[in-house]
Amino acid sequence: MLKFNGAWRFDSPGAVPGGVVREFAALLGKIAAQGNQKGVLEHFKRYFAGAAGTTASYSSNTSWAEADLDDYMNQAAHNAPLFIEAFYDACEALKARDFAVPDVARMNRVLFDCKAGYEIRPPDLISGQAQVPIIVPERPPSLDEQAQDIIQKSLKDSEQLLAEGRCRPAVQEILWLLETVSTAFRGIDLGGGTVQGKYFNKIADDLRRQSKGNILDQVLNWTTTLHGYLSSPTGGGIRHGADLKADIVIQPNEARLFCNLIRSYITFLMAEHERLSKT
Repeated sequence: MLKFNGAWRFDSPGAVPGGVVREFAALLGKIAAQGNQKGVLEHFKRYFAGAAGTTASYSSNTSWAEADLDDYMNQAAHNAPLFIEAFYDACEALKARDFAVPDVARMNRVLFDCKAGYEIRPPDLISGQAQVPIIVPERPPSLDEQAQDIIQKSLKDSEQLLAEGRCRPAVQEILWLLETVSTAFRGIDLGGGTVQGKYFNKIADDLRRQSKGNILDQVLNWTTTLHGYLSSPTGGGIRHGADLKADIVIQPNEARLFCNLIRSYITFLMAEHERLSKT
C-alpha cells in the first residue's frame, strides 16, 4: 500500500483523469500478454474492485474478465489516490511472480503526461494539487432553510467541477456563492446605519464603512481585492470575460487556491452574519 492522506480513502480528493485510465489499461494489457491472460485480468480485478469499495466476482471467460475489469477501473477512477495505488500494488505483486511490469518511472510518466497531479515516490504517493477543501458550516443558524440549501448546493457543485478538472467553472460557482452570501447582510443595522447595497462591492463598502479598524474591515479588504482580481479581464477573467491576449488558463492548483480562499471568506462572513443578527 502507498502512504497518503488517510482521509482520501473515504472522501475522494478528485477523480483521476481519463487519460490515466486509458494508459494504465494499455500497460495492463501488455502485462497480461506475458502469460495466463485471464489470470492476470482476475488479479487486477481484485485490486481495482477493492479501490472501488467492492469485491470482485470471478468471470466465466477472458472476454467477461476484460469487461468486468474495465467496469471496476472506471468505478475506482472516481478516487485518484486509490486508483493509482491499486495499479501500483497489483504490479508489485506480479513483479514478485517474475512478471515484467512498468517501473515507477513509467507510471509517473503517465501521471505527468495526463496532468494527474500525483507522483509515486515509494512508499509515498505525493500530490501537488489534491487538497482537502476548507469546510463551511452546514447549518448557519441565522439563515433560513432555502438559503442554506443554496449554499450547500453551490459548494457541492464547485467541488464536483474541481474534481472533473473544470477549473474556471469551479471558481465561477464559488465566486457566485460569495456574492450571494453577501446579500444576507442587506438591512442589518450596524449602529451607524443599515446595509443598503444590492451588489457585492456596495454591500462590502457599507460593511467596511461601519466596521473601521476591526477584523471584519480587514477581511472585507482581502475579499474585495480577490473579487476584483478574479473579475478583471486581465486578472482571473471570471466575471467580465478574459483578455484573449493574456494567459487565461487557470491551473488546478490555482483554482483550488481561489476556491479555498473564497470558502474561508464565506465561512467568516456567515459567522459574522450570525453575530450581527444577534446584536
